[in-house]
Amino acid sequence: MTQTIDFLSHLNSSQRLAVEHFCGPLLVVAGAGSGKTRALTYRIANLILQHRVDPENILAVTFTNKAAREMKERIEKLFAQQLSVSFTGKPWEALNPDEQTRVRSRIYKTYIKPLWVGTFHALCAKILRFDINKYKDEKGRSWNQNFSIFDESDAQSLVKQIVTQQLNLDDKKFNHKSVRYAISNAKNQGLSPQEFERSQPNYRGRTIAQVYSLYQDKLAENNALDFDDLILVPVQLFQQNEQILAYWHRKFCHILVDEYQDTNRTQYDLIRLLVTGGVESSAFKDWQNRSIFVVGDADQSIYSFRMADFTILMDFQGDFGDGLPDDDTRTMVKLEENYRSRENILQAANHLIEKNTERIDKVLKPTRDPGSPIYYYQAEDEQDEAEFVVQQIRQLQRNTEAENWGDFAILYRTNAQSRPLEEILVRSNIPYHVVGGLKFYDRKEVKDALAYLRSLVNPADTMSLLRTINTPRRGIGKATIDNLVNAASELGVPLWEMLADETSVQTLAGRSAKAVLKFTQLMSQFKDNWRDRKASEIAQAIMEESGYIQDLKSQGTDEAENRLQNVFELFNAILQFEEENLDATLEDFLASASLSSDLDNLQEGQESVSLMTLHSAKGLEFPVVFLVGLEQGLFPNFRSIDDPASLEEERRLCYVGITRAQEQLFLTHARSRRLWATREPAVSSQFLAELPTDLLSNSVPSKRFTTVPSAETAKAPGAKTRKRPSANTPQNWQVGDRVLHTTFGVGNVTHIFSSGTKMSIAVEFSGGGRKILDPAIAPLQRLT
Repeated sequence: MTQTIDFLSHLNSSQRLAVEHFCGPLLVVAGAGSGKTRALTYRIANLILQHRVDPENILAVTFTNKAAREMKERIEKLFAQQLSVSFTGKPWEALNPDEQTRVRSRIYKTYIKPLWVGTFHALCAKILRFDINKYKDEKGRSWNQNFSIFDESDAQSLVKQIVTQQLNLDDKKFNHKSVRYAISNAKNQGLSPQEFERSQPNYRGRTIAQVYSLYQDKLAENNALDFDDLILVPVQLFQQNEQILAYWHRKFCHILVDEYQDTNRTQYDLIRLLVTGGVESSAFKDWQNRSIFVVGDADQSIYSFRMADFTILMDFQGDFGDGLPDDDTRTMVKLEENYRSRENILQAANHLIEKNTERIDKVLKPTRDPGSPIYYYQAEDEQDEAEFVVQQIRQLQRNTEAENWGDFAILYRTNAQSRPLEEILVRSNIPYHVVGGLKFYDRKEVKDALAYLRSLVNPADTMSLLRTINTPRRGIGKATIDNLVNAASELGVPLWEMLADETSVQTLAGRSAKAVLKFTQLMSQFKDNWRDRKASEIAQAIMEESGYIQDLKSQGTDEAENRLQNVFELFNAILQFEEENLDATLEDFLASASLSSDLDNLQEGQESVSLMTLHSAKGLEFPVVFLVGLEQGLFPNFRSIDDPASLEEERRLCYVGITRAQEQLFLTHARSRRLWATREPAVSSQFLAELPTDLLSNSVPSKRFTTVPSAETAKAPGAKTRKRPSANTPQNWQVGDRVLHTTFGVGNVTHIFSSGTKMSIAVEFSGGGRKILDPAIAPLQRLT
């Protein structure tokens, strides 16, 4: 293997320092748009090309499946360019298409396929396919290697069944979604049902622990794991079996973790065990031919509601590194050069995030010109705000040929904010899509098809069998199904074992026995040979022979036609998976489908405007970004105002939104907004007050805009700006002031938010709760 050029010459000095690091720990603090994916991919290539590391000994953890695919594609392309001369005697550019295909095929088999690159969930599922049969939990529950992966809707259905049917609990007091959320949080903290009960010994805690225990029973009965189990079970397996841990510790000599700020405690435990082989991280010193390379940014940690803990990143230097100050350390590198955004956008982001205290100091450094100023607009209400956004999109799209609808993104704090935007986009005939809506794999017909396939791979998956046994309708009644399920439960065997016994079916199913046995025969013919056939062939055959496709065709409705198209799209997805993963099995595809997210399916270059929450926008970038709803109480939200840690996370969320923009950024808020069925006055977010005024432009005072300001016109003489009354100054209001509001009555000022001449106050009203108000426009009277 020879190299023809210095392939690291494309890197800047900080990227190169990170990539050339070989053994030992390294934390890469990677600012937004600083080329962290490039650093990760080049590091993997450098380990293989320069240090002769076997690809099988490299584990790279990504945040999304899409990121994993992109990383593999980049590595494959990089290897093709580097190795074409040694493989063919000619540089890559001189190869004809057939030669390039042969080179890439050889590279894929030799270097890409053996790499372990994927999300925590996907990689852990792969580990468990080898070793889960050696695991037992604290109650002796066990699983087989052909386990199913229940997605979130499956998990919620199971919890609801336990809450409302098995325990007959009041679903209002023990809402199945909140109970499921509590169980998920417990797993992400590594707590068993018994440990959860000990941590919350009140009635609610004891009841949720009981649901949790029964939920685990049901999962084991179905030979199924949920998303949280995929990480928790390997951790517990490694902790209880030293030999298995030693094997995986030896195998993964070089571990890379992307988005390290978004890891939770269970994920951290997994990485620590694999890196150290069970030794305490601070005591581990055997770094010969071994490394832990993590990339992240505390300033972009926005997933605490998923139990992500950014202090894990903050503690890396103490856990693995040398613990020295930033200027002296050899175990930390900062990537600060930003290749995404214009200078004005980066200046705004830097000024905002420096208000946070819990962070590693860094500054995004521009590599591009300032560009247009950031446009700030105060709307009358949410309707006016939406009209402004759509008008600017139309103007930009019409005036700039290079921009298409897919260049625009509208970001907001909550999903509820999309409604007025969607309505105006529809009226304006502008194509759009909402990221974070119903996932493709959550649609009924797709879940039906997957249930058929899961039943083949995992005979113990009773939930999938129950979904398919009378879908489409076969004349098998609920009473018949209940008889079969109850008998299987009494005997302690999977439902499939009962269905496969003809005598038992004849006895229990009565007049439905013929239909049940016909279904059993259908499934049996596929169960016997699914391993020997392509997944795409099996999927198409079983959906045809089950009558599912014919049933949709016979309905003759638009809805049925749409469902049919989704089934065919599933077939396309399986074919694409087979093309991208040589030797892929049906089991492999089902694992991939279970772990798919809506972000994984977001297509680049879509010809439609993207609408999404700020949480969904993480990892994405767009030429033009509209960040809407910047109002106190909405963004930041009410819950964070009294909690400094939560307020810092809200600020990080705003920072993430700002740094999604490449060319232009628009910031908007409304003077009033209808939320939760009532219209209330609104004031601008404190985050707007934290931005330098010289970076913002609001040169057109009317809500009917005809032009978008450019760098040349933003500060033109005579440009109008909105002035606030002089009463709106910090010294005019104090915490403790009593006020009278014409609608809310008498209240007391509890907080003052101000920066320069911009100001808002929080008032606690005796009958109306807390409100955030702009004293310049709110009908307020100070009481003496």
